[in-house]
Amino acid sequence: MRERDLVGRAGRFVAEGEVTVRLLLGPRSRFRTESLLLAPERLPGLAGALAACPAPVYVAGKPVMSAVTGFPIHRGVLAIGLRGEEPAPAALVPPAPAPALVLALAGLTNHDNVGAAFRNAAAFGADAVLLDAATCDPLYRKAIRVSAGAALITPFARLAEGTDWLALADRLGLDALALSPGAGEDLGDRPLPRRALLLLGTEGPGLAPGLLGRARALRIPMAADFDSLNVATAAGIALHAVARAQGRLSSRR
Repeated sequence: MRERDLVGRAGRFVAEGEVTVRLLLGPRSRFRTESLLLAPERLPGLAGALAACPAPVYVAGKPVMSAVTGFPIHRGVLAIGLRGEEPAPAALVPPAPAPALVLALAGLTNHDNVGAAFRNAAAFGADAVLLDAATCDPLYRKAIRVSAGAALITPFARLAEGTDWLALADRLGLDALALSPGAGEDLGDRPLPRRALLLLGTEGPGLAPGLLGRARALRIPMAADFDSLNVATAAGIALHAVARAQGRLSSRR
């Protein structure tokens, strides 16, 4: 069951591990479950979550599971999900004048970074994640796992190739904030917008110069002898700043 073999098969994806499968089966999931494959010892612990699931559940020992899937299943919990219809970006963004926080990923080709960015988006209450055509699939098995299942519950949409981020921001009534170590304005120097499109590019090249020149470019202040952050870490810091400014964060202690 090589993951690339699922491409084109009616929009299926693999969820692995109890945490992610529970989210897939839960009320917050954006996707339906087609089937599950469990090791016998994992069935009792998931009985409650499976009670309301109409999908078939197959039980097999781990040697059989490994033979079926083509790799060792240490967690003994797998599910096949169905993508369904891809939403339009405009359908995911609250209409003005309501506050909005949208994370935009441009050219991220590392599944760990995409998964971690989704986890941060969920943690800080982002309304949606938008991905350009070059960004890798957030429903890749590893991306789902790294996201701690956030990719299953956080609304996301993929833009058509060549979509202009700034034109899209204008149509949706969002202020574009572009993160770059070379920006002239520090994050937190000035008030942050109530409706924000937070743009992050791939590590190394970052966002295109033309895009940075048209958006409000921000940098995260760092120690003088270091000048860069992992893109998912930068996303978390920036999402926290905007979410806090918009009053999205819980004050629980």
